[in-house]
Amino acid sequence: MVETILQHWIFSQFALPFLLIFFLAYGILEKTELFGKGKQRLNAGLAFIIGLIFVSAIFPKIVVGNLILFLTVALVVMFIGLLLWGFVSGEAPKVDGKLKAPFAVLIIIAVVAALLWALGTPGGFFRNAFDFVFLSSWSKGFWTNAVFVIVIIAAVIAVVGKGAKKE
Repeated sequence: MVETILQHWIFSQFALPFLLIFFLAYGILEKTELFGKGKQRLNAGLAFIIGLIFVSAIFPKIVVGNLILFLTVALVVMFIGLLLWGFVSGEAPKVDGKLKAPFAVLIIIAVVAALLWALGTPGGFFRNAFDFVFLSSWSKGFWTNAVFVIVIIAAVIAVVGKGAKKE
């Protein structure tokens, strides 16, 4: 199989990670004005050093590479969802104030899950966490009770919420 320049190890393991971290660090330093206004050379030099230190370490490159993969898949999924929404409704989706908090929670959960996946702890973090939470000796009773409590709380909120609206 023929290897292209984009698949070469110098490009994929050095140039792209270096450029990503260099531009991110430079942009953050410029935006925050950490060293004051008009310090582009200092910011560029510091971003250059941060980028070189980053590419010299293996584990952070792997984590960032995995997070970038998650980001690209998430962007494609969101793009397809918005594209289909536009075909069906003919307009851009509108998120009212009530839906912003649940979406924020979903985004936080997705980012935490992506970070845990990208860190790739030995033995598999998700497998160990799943086994602990769902396959322990205590988990069956705990989850049964948790579901009942959640259903009761939801029912009480629904009844109290309807009663408060009538008054």
